[in-house]
Amino acid sequence: MTATEFGIVYAVHIITSHFGSVASKVCECLLRRGPLSSREISRLAESDINHTKVKDILYLLIHHNCVQAFSIDPPDGSESKATVQYIALFRNIIHGARYNKFSKVVNEELGSQCSGLLDGLLSNGRLTLEQLIDRDRDSKKPMGSEAIRDSLQKLVAARFIERVPSPEPVLGNKDEGPAQKKRGAKASKIFKEPESLEERILEAATPVDAIRFPFIFEQDSSSTVADDDSNIPEGKRKQPEVDYSSGPSNEVIWRPNFEELIRRLRHKACVEIVKERRDEGCANVMKAMLEVGRSQEKKAKTDKSVPMSMGSIYEELIKTDAGREMTQARVEACLEQLSATSSYLPAFVIESDGSYIVDFKSIISVAQKDEMESVVMRRYGKEAFRMFRYLSQEDRFVETDKIADAALTEKKDTPQILLKMWKDGYLHMQKLAVTGVYMPFLLWKVNKLIVSRRMLDEMYHASLNLSLRLTHEKDSEKELLLLPMEKLEGALKERRNKYRAKSVLLTSASFKLDDAILLFHDF
Repeated sequence: MTATEFGIVYAVHIITSHFGSVASKVCECLLRRGPLSSREISRLAESDINHTKVKDILYLLIHHNCVQAFSIDPPDGSESKATVQYIALFRNIIHGARYNKFSKVVNEELGSQCSGLLDGLLSNGRLTLEQLIDRDRDSKKPMGSEAIRDSLQKLVAARFIERVPSPEPVLGNKDEGPAQKKRGAKASKIFKEPESLEERILEAATPVDAIRFPFIFEQDSSSTVADDDSNIPEGKRKQPEVDYSSGPSNEVIWRPNFEELIRRLRHKACVEIVKERRDEGCANVMKAMLEVGRSQEKKAKTDKSVPMSMGSIYEELIKTDAGREMTQARVEACLEQLSATSSYLPAFVIESDGSYIVDFKSIISVAQKDEMESVVMRRYGKEAFRMFRYLSQEDRFVETDKIADAALTEKKDTPQILLKMWKDGYLHMQKLAVTGVYMPFLLWKVNKLIVSRRMLDEMYHASLNLSLRLTHEKDSEKELLLLPMEKLEGALKERRNKYRAKSVLLTSASFKLDDAILLFHDF
């Protein structure tokens, strides 16, 4: 799904808050116009940003994983050189607002030392092992080089961090199309061409897993885990004149693996949805299934998991305290419950030849539907909610009177309510002219993709407003926040407590809103 209008504005705001207004101008130019060369950015951006400054900003944004450089091979027979272009990574920019969530995921699974190491990468973009050790020495509570190495090893093993991708992948020209991966006959049958240029670029930049997630560290921090040349595709241009690392050229550079972090958040959301819609036993079974399938999933964002047996699910389940209380018969009953469909709920699990497959798309669609209906209820009332729910279940256009009958609403009020939702983009309307009838015959339908995009844009707008309000509150109380809390008394202490309450409320609302954005954009 491409970035919406307020999605771009929100992304630019995040860049502004992290790197300043000049960097945001360069980023906005890329977000609105697509891939550009540094010369084109200099020409299109404001006059006060010269070419040298543009290049510096691009390298800064690349270092923080917000921009990717690439080049396209010139057409066959052309003597022109491939031009380096830059593309803004919208997803990665938006991730800047959810670093606390990523840190919490790692803290729950690997502990505070690993989450502290991830925090360093999240705030600094890319670091080498030597830089992580230096950063630790300067901290108030240093862990020590051995603890840093051990934590780094755990993060790589869990795929929470990865080796940086190719700095400048080369794509085939548009006439040739993207090259397909060669991983055997079976893989070639199921391989799907990336949907967008951004996905093509990221696919070309990503090294094979053995290089992306190396498991063995040499004792010498400056040694390389694998030969860097193996990460460079055939025919690739030399790295740009600026080295993205501040360490030795042969030292491995690490960055957060947003793909895996988002996958863990999606798994947590799936467990919560199952717990809410079914029961805790089914949620425990779902959690075990996600653990079994995680190691076998090749891509983080897939519609379905790999098939898994009953034995492997039960084996994983009994590793937990809650799972040990469940018998195999109870697990089988939960799987049967998760595989069942009803008029209100789709099947969360697909049973096939004794194997079980988690249907991620089905689970997430339930949460998306709830979110849509909740917005319609708050904005238009109960009658509109019933109409919207009925139309969501229909795949065709439905006439006004039939909607009124199904939603149990007054026929005279139904057109006005439907028109109100149509004007706001929540419904599709089709006019059907009938011979001899003065008024046109109106038909209605819900297009879920359009509604999802509309709601997503509204969520970005709301997130932007919350962030701006939080910044305003901080700026208003800037002098008060500099004073030690223990020295505040009377009216000043009361003002500080009010600010804290406002800050907690705004932050909490932002977190909940971001959960909804994840549902519609990232999961």
